[in-house]
Amino acid sequence: MLDEDIVQAAKQLFEICKRKNLLIGTAESCTAGLVAGMLTELPGTSSILDRGFITYSNQAKHEMLGVSRETLTTYGAVSKQVAEEMAKGVLGRAKVDLAVSVTGIAGPDGGSEEKPVGLVHFAVATRAGAIVHTEKRFGNIGRSDVRKLSVLQAFRMLHDAAEKLDAQPPRHAAY
Repeated sequence: MLDEDIVQAAKQLFEICKRKNLLIGTAESCTAGLVAGMLTELPGTSSILDRGFITYSNQAKHEMLGVSRETLTTYGAVSKQVAEEMAKGVLGRAKVDLAVSVTGIAGPDGGSEEKPVGLVHFAVATRAGAIVHTEKRFGNIGRSDVRKLSVLQAFRMLHDAAEKLDAQPPRHAAY
């Protein structure tokens, strides 16, 4: 059932972005590209997906997205602050209308009392200046299910953000 939910959410996101001519970028840690990957299961995705950053390590988050070392040290990679900086980093590096970030602990280890396995932080940032954060505690339900539920959450957040954005003028390919 979960996979069907993901496909349906991807289709809904695709349709709204296509209708409004919106481009998406992703920044993924614990999902390691699954958000972008699931979108590319749909034909025509190149009209709505510009790029994805897989930033599994703190170094990658810093180098590729500009997440500050201070934020990483102070709050840790799995935090609201890092998720928001990741999403903003996509906007700073790509001409997209909205960006989603996912950072969490999929398990089976790596958790702590403060940050247990299944904790995932999400952020969506828009070119219009909005930023929305969500924290989910999926629990220690298995690595695969944490990642799948994270993809579904990312799609829902992107869809909600896209609904609030105005349609964009047609883009012309630069190449």
